Amino acid sequence: MSSTFSFGDKLPGLVERIVESYGDEGRVQHIDRAFLPAPRQVEELIYRLVELMYPGFFGRQDLTRHNVSYHVGELLPRIGYLLHRQVEKCLCYRERLEGRSDGEKCTCCDAATEVTDRFINSLVEVRQMLSADVQAAYDGDPAALNCDEIVLAYPGLLAITVHRLAHELYKSDVPMLPRMMSEWAHRQTGVDIHPGARIGGSFFIDHGTGVVIGETTDIGDNVKVYQGVTLGALSFPRDERGQIIRGAKRHPTVEDDVTIYANAIILGGRTVLRKGCVIGGSVFLTSSVPEGATVAITPPALRMRDRSLEGKPREPEGGDFQI
Repeated sequence: MSSTFSFGDKLPGLVERIVESYGDEGRVQHIDRAFLPAPRQVEELIYRLVELMYPGFFGRQDLTRHNVSYHVGELLPRIGYLLHRQVEKCLCYRERLEGRSDGEKCTCCDAATEVTDRFINSLVEVRQMLSADVQAAYDGDPAALNCDEIVLAYPGLLAITVHRLAHELYKSDVPMLPRMMSEWAHRQTGVDIHPGARIGGSFFIDHGTGVVIGETTDIGDNVKVYQGVTLGALSFPRDERGQIIRGAKRHPTVEDDVTIYANAIILGGRTVLRKGCVIGGSVFLTSSVPEGATVAITPPALRMRDRSLEGKPREPEGGDFQI
C-alpha cells in the first residue's frame, strides 16, 4: 500500500512561520552573510588528505611504483583547490566578523594562498610523524597483527592523523576549519583532540573511545594513552570583567615516555607529568608527578558473602570474608 503526503493549503503558513523563526540574533542562522566553510567539502578534504597520507590503503588501491606519481599528481591539485577555497572562506569570515576590510581590498585570497602553500609543504614531515605513530601502535599493542591492520582499523590512528593535519592549519591561525576537522574525527572515532594541542612523536591512543585532549595540552614523545583518559582544564582564568581569558595555559603538560591508563583524569595548566611516569587507571589528578613515579588509587576491598550460611547462626569468623 502506498500513499503520498501533501501540505495542501497549509504550506504557505508553515513556510511563513519557519522563516519568521529565522529572525533571531543569528545564533542558529547564517542569512545575509557569507564566507562559511562548507562541511561536505571539508569532509572531502579530509578523505583526500588521508588517502595521500596512506597511499594504497584508502581511495585508489591499485597503486604501483609506476603509477603512484601520476596518482599523487592528480591528488595534490584537488587537495590544494579544496583547501585554498575553505581557508579563504574562513579568513574572510573572520574579517567580516571582526568588522575589518570593509571598503578595503580583501587580502584573504593571498593569505589563503600562503597558508595552502605552507600546509602542502608540511605534508612530508606530517607523514614521517604518522609513520612513527603507526610503529608506536604496533609496538604498544600485542593484539596488533601488523601495521596494515593499524592503518585500516585503529580509531586512535585516524584521530591522531586528522589532528596532525588540523594542527598545521591551527599553527597558521586559520579559524574554524581546524576545529571542523577535529570534530569530524571526534564523530568518527570517539576521540576528542583539540587542534591546538601539541603532540610529540610516536604517540599511541589504545582503544581510543572517550579520550579528551584539551587545547593547551603539551605532550612529549613516546606517550601512550588508553581509553577514557581526559587531559582537561581545572579552572578558567578570567579578566577583571569576569570574562574567560582565551588562549591561557589551562591543560596539563605530559613529558616523554609517559603512560596514562584507562579513565584517568588529569586537570590543570600547572599539572606536569614528568618523564617516564605512569598514571594508573581511574586516577583523578590535579598536581604534578615527579619523573619515573607511579600514581595509582587504592584498590577497593572485595567483600564476598557465603550464601550457604544465610539464615544460620553466625560463627565468630562469619560467612563474610575480605580479600
